[in-house]
Amino acid sequence: MLKEKNAHQIAHVLIEALPYIQKFKGKTVVIKFGGNAMIDEELKHSFARDIVLMKLVGINPVVVHGGGPQIGNLLTRLGKTSEFIDGMRVTDSETMDVVEMVLGGLVNKEIVNMINQHGGKAVGLTGKDGNFIHARKINMTRAGASIDDAPEIIDLGHVGEVSSIDPAVVEMLGDSNFIPVIAPIGVGKDGRSYNINADLVAGKVAEVLKAEKLMLLTNIPGIMDKQGQLLTGLSLADIDSLIADGTIFGGMIPKTRCATDALKGGVTSVHIIDGRVNHAVLLELFTDQGVGTLLHRR
Repeated sequence: MLKEKNAHQIAHVLIEALPYIQKFKGKTVVIKFGGNAMIDEELKHSFARDIVLMKLVGINPVVVHGGGPQIGNLLTRLGKTSEFIDGMRVTDSETMDVVEMVLGGLVNKEIVNMINQHGGKAVGLTGKDGNFIHARKINMTRAGASIDDAPEIIDLGHVGEVSSIDPAVVEMLGDSNFIPVIAPIGVGKDGRSYNINADLVAGKVAEVLKAEKLMLLTNIPGIMDKQGQLLTGLSLADIDSLIADGTIFGGMIPKTRCATDALKGGVTSVHIIDGRVNHAVLLELFTDQGVGTLLHRR
């Protein structure tokens, strides 16, 4: 039997969640699943239960996942060295085969299986399914050693960016009570596969689906100030200022740029949240406090 104190705590949690459930019912939420949450067994199952609960209360979750560490581990086992340039994996044809095997196969199907184990109905996709993620090749350029030198063009191989998205297959799955789980692999006009950053895919999918929210799971509490304190609410103007003064730097710059692009593209709000916290998605969605940084247009 519940003790009175515990009963009051449970009732308080449910009552606090109620207005959020009412507000987001029927809305689409895109979640980028990555970082420690994809490696720790307890966090993986916590995430899967969050997604199933969201669907059961009438929210339409769409999951986009990464898998960089898993790709790196398999390449090492195959005796192939991973090469990175400015944080992007150089992806030759052989490496792309491994990327497709890991992202579109092993990782994607593990996430699908976990969600299904907890009572959901998940379906795995890559951008090739329904031809829904159209990609174009990325070529990096670096300035020459001197003013007179021509810029250096760096071929990253099968590394791409989103050129367009046809959401028909994802919308069909959502309308049929399925949960789409998307691996960030796109297809070019030439039919070649391209490895795309999962944050970018999540942002573009959120834009096209006119999502209520985009949630990016990370290995940090959120966006921090220079004193190491969590910044819980930021506008587009705030983000520009924080990048300009160096508060947001390194790997957080592309993540926040992805967030701002999504906001400008029509997504209502973006959350950068701590994926190391159990049930981080539910806590951010259904509680007053949240567990990360909320980004909004104003």
